[in-house]
Amino acid sequence: MTGTVKPDRRADRLLRFPEVHIRTGLSESTMRRREAKGTFPARVQMGPKMVGWYETDVCDWVANPSGWRGSMRGL
Repeated sequence: MTGTVKPDRRADRLLRFPEVHIRTGLSESTMRRREAKGTFPARVQMGPKMVGWYETDVCDWVANPSGWRGSMRGL
């Protein structure tokens, strides 16, 4: 089998910025910078003016912030 397998996200919660900020301690601008570098989970567009992050991605990042890479999640 070739390619990457995407994780099943059906049971994964989407966290809004305030919850991600509490869990990570990062400001929104720092999250954006790290997302652009691929060292923080990518946000998911939930609506025209609403974004969130998958809880499992945030938890994985909190467990290993210096070693986290988007490719770890099959992205």
